Amino acid sequence: MSFPLLTATAVVPAVGAIVTAAVPAARKGAAKTLALLFSLVTLALAAIVLVRFEPDGARYQLTESHAWISDFGVRYELGVDGIGAVLIALTALLVPFVILAGWNDADPQGESNSRWRPTQGFFALILMVEAMVILSFEATDVFLFYILFEAMLIPMYFLIGGFGDRAHQGSDENAAAQRSYAAVKFLLYNLVGGLIMLAAVIGLYVVAGSFSLTEIAAARASGELEMATNTERLLFLGFFFAFAIKAPLWPLHTWLPNAMGEATAPVAVLITAVVDKVGTFAMLRFCLQLFPEASQWATPVIVVLALVSIVYGALLAVGQRDIKRLVAYASISHFGFIVLGIFAMTSQGQSGATLYMVNHGISTAALMLVAGFLISRRGSRLIADYGGVQKVAPVLAGTFLIGGLATLSLPGLAPFVSEFLVLVGTFARYPVAGIVATSGIVLAALYVLVLYQRTMTGPVKEEVRSMPDLRPRELAVITPLIALLLFLGVYPKPLTDIVNPAVEHTMSDVQKKDPRPEVEAK
Repeated sequence: MSFPLLTATAVVPAVGAIVTAAVPAARKGAAKTLALLFSLVTLALAAIVLVRFEPDGARYQLTESHAWISDFGVRYELGVDGIGAVLIALTALLVPFVILAGWNDADPQGESNSRWRPTQGFFALILMVEAMVILSFEATDVFLFYILFEAMLIPMYFLIGGFGDRAHQGSDENAAAQRSYAAVKFLLYNLVGGLIMLAAVIGLYVVAGSFSLTEIAAARASGELEMATNTERLLFLGFFFAFAIKAPLWPLHTWLPNAMGEATAPVAVLITAVVDKVGTFAMLRFCLQLFPEASQWATPVIVVLALVSIVYGALLAVGQRDIKRLVAYASISHFGFIVLGIFAMTSQGQSGATLYMVNHGISTAALMLVAGFLISRRGSRLIADYGGVQKVAPVLAGTFLIGGLATLSLPGLAPFVSEFLVLVGTFARYPVAGIVATSGIVLAALYVLVLYQRTMTGPVKEEVRSMPDLRPRELAVITPLIALLLFLGVYPKPLTDIVNPAVEHTMSDVQKKDPRPEVEAK
């Protein structure tokens, strides 16, 4: 039997979580080092997955299939397409930086019970989230995917509610209450979506007699499985509702600003750059592949919701006074672009959406982590408490600027390529939607540049006069992310070569072809 590479990419961080959690309370440094080592091994395995994946080969590769709950037809089935492969690589890439950035975030302050191990718990939870997210990108059994989709909420709940931002404004009691509120809101929103999805998963099994994505898709393509129109649409809505919450898409987005605002900066990156990608990925893998007719039926409404997300998120980002909440609303706007690209039903749009998932993950990680370093120095998340930082910490200010410019999709940085493809793909089929979406670019320039101006330029405020510049550990976090933003900004071909064949399969599922350009006859 060949080596189960896909299973290994999820098992390694899961084992790492257990080992890290078991480290004695006094050995905080050992727990951190172990967590980092396990995340680096996972990254190496993800790199092997990416290298072994053949873009022109079978749709799902490195497959594994084993009996699991035979009485209910549930199997342990894994496989990756090009989209899943690049998102596994993104997840495995970001987690070591999340661990390094949060190196001291969970260390106990003051007197603490020697048996209480918050540091070990913090890093163990991060590794457990990584394991579940990676396995969700690999699962080709719908029930297995559902279990992972729901299970990842548990470690995220504790990361948000138990390890909040120490720069919270107000008393410790108020900070704890705000963290608890954000964690519960995150959990309730996603649980409601998950319960509705469970009903749809059961309905799908009743109709198809199988949980296997590949079997159901093959039966649908061959005509052996036919769904009544209303049945397909109801099942689609059950799946899409859960994915739209996870994404998040307006008006199901309100949990995100609270969660990102109250979490530590590394955990905020884990939320928006890693976990939320499961929602948009699932739209491509499950909604379009299993329910092609219903996907086309719902497209006009979803396009409108995506446009509202783009404009609404950007407008609220402009008006934010809290740095982390600004990044959260900017992410809502960016997820609107991703959903718009998926449901534009063009190859450029879906390729752009997939690249956007990767590039948004890298750019948001860069901006949020630098913002976290800034906030940890001043002890405040309020924009008004900063000013003149570039004069006392020029490297910090410079990396903050690059992260911000990537967020507004400056040409030459990675997000520009993906945003351009989404807009081109959207305009080809929905010209008005493409024009409206471009307003998000203008608003992005406004909120990013105003944020930089208010925090980094102008007179040096007394509270930031002694602020240190980035330390070696922090530079080790930010430098590779900026290098990736530059590299993928000028040479995205390594990713597009992997993604484009998978997009062609998805376009075939929904029986859509790119619109032919209209050329006036001469």
